[in-house]
Amino acid sequence: MTPETLSLETLSLESLLTVPAKRRIQDVRVAAILPAYNEEESIAATITSLLAQTRPPEAIFVLVNNSTDETYFVAREFDGTHRATLRDIDYATTVTTIDLGDVPDKKVGALNFGWAMAKEFDYILGVDADTVLDRHCLQHLTAEMIDDSRIGGISAIYGFDQTVARGPLQHFLVRSQRFQFAGFNMDNLLRSRNMAVLGGQCSLLNVAAMRRTMAENHQDAPWVVDSEIEDSLLSLQLRSAGFRTKISAKARASVGAMTTIRSLDAQQVKWNAGGVELILEKPLHPNLRLRWRENLGMVANLASRVMFLALVAGALSMNAFQFAWWWSVPPVVSVLLNLRIATSMKGWTGRDVVYALLFVPGEVYMLMRGVHFVKAWAQVITRTERDNWAAQANAENGNGAGAGASWLLGVLGAGTAAAATAWGWIQLDVAWRSGLLTLGWTVLAVLTIVQTIAMLRKFVRRQRGFRV
Repeated sequence: MTPETLSLETLSLESLLTVPAKRRIQDVRVAAILPAYNEEESIAATITSLLAQTRPPEAIFVLVNNSTDETYFVAREFDGTHRATLRDIDYATTVTTIDLGDVPDKKVGALNFGWAMAKEFDYILGVDADTVLDRHCLQHLTAEMIDDSRIGGISAIYGFDQTVARGPLQHFLVRSQRFQFAGFNMDNLLRSRNMAVLGGQCSLLNVAAMRRTMAENHQDAPWVVDSEIEDSLLSLQLRSAGFRTKISAKARASVGAMTTIRSLDAQQVKWNAGGVELILEKPLHPNLRLRWRENLGMVANLASRVMFLALVAGALSMNAFQFAWWWSVPPVVSVLLNLRIATSMKGWTGRDVVYALLFVPGEVYMLMRGVHFVKAWAQVITRTERDNWAAQANAENGNGAGAGASWLLGVLGAGTAAAATAWGWIQLDVAWRSGLLTLGWTVLAVLTIVQTIAMLRKFVRRQRGFRV
């Protein structure tokens, strides 16, 4: 072996063992894209929060689409270059507002337009125009992305601004959504921070990973129009391409809450319908395990409550109802779990504790979610053609038909089913009714025990210092 050969072999070995130095947070370029539809009241706060970041983006593209209000003119006031010096590092952020006019593909069309403008950056921050970022949000997201090259996208921890609520109904809806998101976020944080869905409210995406998903799926753009929840499909594609989708341990953002029953109904039905389509199309995808659990859990929740009411009514009709103390155990465990969730939320208040202790508000909201769940499954199974994007947009802006007709039809349908069941029940002889009650209470007891154990597991699990 000659000295030259040894030198070359040594150099080759050293190059193999050398770990490339990680880029610093200021060495990467980040572009934020904000699809905005009739957001004149919130868009200024969103842009202001982006410009106030401890690590601001290099570019902000505000993409106004299908708007009929003053969103474009409010956002245009921020256009230009904004400079800041933070920790002796100079940053320059260019804000560009574009009115896209009528976009047939709505938010997806705006996102893909933003992709065309931002695809030469290292990372893209997708932000809804009613989201306000915590001052350190982008810094945490970028640092976590740089720290692990396997991450294709990372989402912030979402919370809700309680001050937007006006009146008892809005306070109930906003706080209920806060509990819903808190439980969802904690589940993801405790699963190695694996995130099934990178919510479009505030997520940082790796441009190189997005390019790979486009190539593997033969797409011209990252987001596609044939899904109700474009962020879920992109998350699945990133995972299928070998990248990780995560939830941040620190980054936070306050997102817009639905403040009317109609807008909440439209949003939840859209989310549920999109999720159902995905799990039916790709039932074994690892990113959809949590969605399967959510759907099965909702079936169990609805079944247990409907069975309990039906069995109590049947027992009362035969003067055979006797209260057993152990049926109070599940509600007590539910209250304890809600208390755990309440006190795990950052900035929790006494009102959150009262909400958890009262039990009834959580039950009412769960039943509302059950209605959304049933409507979504019915829509998918019956292949009903419905523009859920337009339905949500109209609901949020108070346009179109009200939610009263939909809820009235639901009440009438449930009432008719209950009446038919009651009529059938009284046609049975006593022996059959007694046997059915025995079987029903046994099945309900088993189902309730399983649900109670699941709640207890969540209640006693270590939260490892995470705050939602």
